[in-house]
Amino acid sequence: MIEVNNETDATIDEVEFAELARYVLGRMHVAEGAELAIMFVDEEAMEQLHLQWMDEPGPTDVLSFPMDELRPGTAEEPTPAGLLGDIVVCPSVAKRQAASAGHSAEEEMLLLTTHGILHLLGYDHVEPEEEKEMFALQRNLLLTFLASR
Repeated sequence: MIEVNNETDATIDEVEFAELARYVLGRMHVAEGAELAIMFVDEEAMEQLHLQWMDEPGPTDVLSFPMDELRPGTAEEPTPAGLLGDIVVCPSVAKRQAASAGHSAEEEMLLLTTHGILHLLGYDHVEPEEEKEMFALQRNLLLTFLASR
């Protein structure tokens, strides 16, 4: 089950984000019954979460909160259903980043959502090799999703 909640004034196509999440989870062989929540919050709420959980001041673009520590499965053995976790995205931060990157705010939020899902599945980008793997996978997932639309 995928739940999308927009707690901001930003216009969010909740169906599009749910479809993206379904697509990414399917490609990562996560059972359809896995639970994921995607929330869009304002800068004040994001700053509070960023400080509380990462001990860093200021709002950030995306935070991921894994629950059952599910990992990617395979076509032969999908990840069992469970509570994948929560992703929190800040549209106003994403909008500023999108302007710098030269694409739309929605594309940036789709990228951030994909990034957040990969974090929930155990991917990270602390080490250079991890970053290379995660960002290549993130790019592939997002581009193939957009091409399928």
